[in-house]
Amino acid sequence: MVQRFTRRPLRSRHTVWAEWLAQKLARAQVRPNHISLAGMAAAAGAAACLLFGYWLPAAALIQLRLLCNLLDGMVAIEGGLRTPSGEIYNDFPDRLSDAVILVAAGYSVAAPLWTRELGWGAALTAILTAYVRLLGGASGLAQDFRGPMAKPHRMAVMTLACALAVIDTRAIPLALAVIVMGSLTTAAVRIRRIVGQLEDRHS
Repeated sequence: MVQRFTRRPLRSRHTVWAEWLAQKLARAQVRPNHISLAGMAAAAGAAACLLFGYWLPAAALIQLRLLCNLLDGMVAIEGGLRTPSGEIYNDFPDRLSDAVILVAAGYSVAAPLWTRELGWGAALTAILTAYVRLLGGASGLAQDFRGPMAKPHRMAVMTLACALAVIDTRAIPLALAVIVMGSLTTAAVRIRRIVGQLEDRHS
């Protein structure tokens, strides 16, 4: 049976400030799907800032994107505003947001020339990790959100790279290379876990 309404385990979900903010949004009847779309808009803004070399605003918008990703689920579940299409709004904008930020990062610096390829590679491998996670859910297992390069880790690397790019833009291609290698490792580790769990279940 496919796992439904799975959630990424986040310690920040249990902080006082996050619970307070989610409650405020739920009482105001802010729809969780709209929060998900706001996260995608923040990602688009981060991509634009990357392309124009506005590193610190890009870092701030990446974090805003993550905040929206945190709050949409909290408003939906703890706030009691879950919708039938919520899983689509929760996951599909995430995939677009990852891709637009990482591809834009690849085009944000002129050198080295292969930074663009790194950006596309980071976007594709990020989507691969999500595909493997969903594959586990489609196989009847709990979705595996663990890293070493899950979404929060990718965005943490990009946020740090944006901060360092103020001093040295070589931080951007380095971050993209780390994300590519980390995402490939994550996909491989998740596949291994899925296969192991399926084999154990039928042994």
